[in-house]
Amino acid sequence: METTLDTKYTFKDFASDQEVRWCPGCDDYVVLRSIQKAMADMNVKKEDIVFISGIGCSSRFPYYMNTYGMHGIHGRAPAIASGVKLANPDLSVWIVTGDGDSMAIGGNHLIHVLRRNINLNIILLNNEIYGLTKGQFSPTSVLGQKTKSSPYGNTQPPFSPGELALGSNARFYARIPGNNPKGQIEIFHEAQQFNGTSLIEVLQNCVIFNDGCFDHVTDKTVKDEKQIYVEHGKPMIFGKDRDKGLVLNGLKLEVVTIGENGIAEDNILVHDAKQEDKTLHQMLVNLAYPLVTGVIRSF
Repeated sequence: METTLDTKYTFKDFASDQEVRWCPGCDDYVVLRSIQKAMADMNVKKEDIVFISGIGCSSRFPYYMNTYGMHGIHGRAPAIASGVKLANPDLSVWIVTGDGDSMAIGGNHLIHVLRRNINLNIILLNNEIYGLTKGQFSPTSVLGQKTKSSPYGNTQPPFSPGELALGSNARFYARIPGNNPKGQIEIFHEAQQFNGTSLIEVLQNCVIFNDGCFDHVTDKTVKDEKQIYVEHGKPMIFGKDRDKGLVLNGLKLEVVTIGENGIAEDNILVHDAKQEDKTLHQMLVNLAYPLVTGVIRSF
């Protein structure tokens, strides 16, 4: 059937006939279904969509998408994707990568694709471990973490994908937990509409080699208090009772309770993702409590 922009897709139209081979319980399944659902509503022809990957568990993505795609080599997906986009600017080009693939051997390519701001999208599935090669520490593994390659504890400080993005002058950076499909779909839509390079970091749980690495912010019993989902033009309010918020105290972000010490909702900072000055974005990226998710920067 000839497809047009008027064709109504469903997520099933973007599912390939390949058996999905990730470990049971992996967040990659959530991301895969979320991107398939998002694609169905993007008003883009299937034949105009390309998924490109490097190496790793996440890099199996092109096999599972019923679109054009290429399974590349270690860390080189940004180079391949840049060539595809420059050859045919009308294509919707997506890179799917992991923390090892993109920030170790592919670190240089990631930095420069963000700096160049070519109109393509990057989904970085960060599980703070090497999963495909069976549990070695990765560039985002935390200090002291015991892995198969660091039995006495990792001694290397981790990369922060958000900080690296800002340092590379990325114009679009978002962060979302792997167990939040609704937020993922919203962010994928925003990334598609953004004219430039988008980087979406997914906090993805590896149930086999790094299970629970993000439980402190993504577990359903704590996420209401440990996460803040920011939206452009809206006050940065969070908490189960929606009574917590962020204010600027000098040069620091501070968590306050609305209704205490004279704090009203009008006092809460309003998120401005389109502010070119990255000072506040840097603060949001580095904020440990609450962890900031959503589109942090988009201009």
